[in-house]
Amino acid sequence: MFPSADRPGPVLVIAPHPDDEVLGVGGTLARLAQAGIETHVAIVTTGRAPRFDETQIATVRAEAAAAHAMLGVAQTHYLDCPAAQLTEYGHADLNAAISDAVRRIAPQTLFVPHPGDIHMDHQLSFLSALVAARPHQQDYPPQILAYETLSETNWNAPYLTPGFLPNHFIDITATLDRKLKAFACFASQQRPAPHERSVATLRALATLRGATVHRAAAEAFVTIRMVE
Repeated sequence: MFPSADRPGPVLVIAPHPDDEVLGVGGTLARLAQAGIETHVAIVTTGRAPRFDETQIATVRAEAAAAHAMLGVAQTHYLDCPAAQLTEYGHADLNAAISDAVRRIAPQTLFVPHPGDIHMDHQLSFLSALVAARPHQQDYPPQILAYETLSETNWNAPYLTPGFLPNHFIDITATLDRKLKAFACFASQQRPAPHERSVATLRALATLRGATVHRAAAEAFVTIRMVE
């Protein structure tokens, strides 16, 4: 079920890195914001020296702020776990960071990275998000959807790692341009087409996902859990 006025609670996207939320859920975030639904993005990791310098970190955060303003995101939450180092980070600490965000925001809908993504930061963020959303708690997100991230989801190993087989599509025909403009804000992350991290490729994916369900543009998801 698409979040609506009948279920107006907050929506939260768990993004392992800045721009993942735009690549996977940007059009949906813009559509939700237009409908008056409160949207949040929790960026799990932050670059740390010596792999990333302060200028890079500041640049990406400024790009994220501009992109989120374009999409109407109500609030951005930085969890400040180490980027590209989650395999060496305490899993209990990652669980705690994501669980704290889920508890504070109390989302009705939770968007998470797909477990078949090639980047370990994505896989571990998915697992910790499911820990945070366990339904034995008094409050938990009743809707969980996994999104696809270009340059991560598409590089999995067929038949060996979980494939992205979408069963939930959200029409973003009216908000595709805003999604593309939001991604264009991430100048430091873009590459020329046909690289996956290009505006042209992102448009092509939206067109393909839309054609699958006879729409001009769509974002695709795998339903993890729906509680009605």
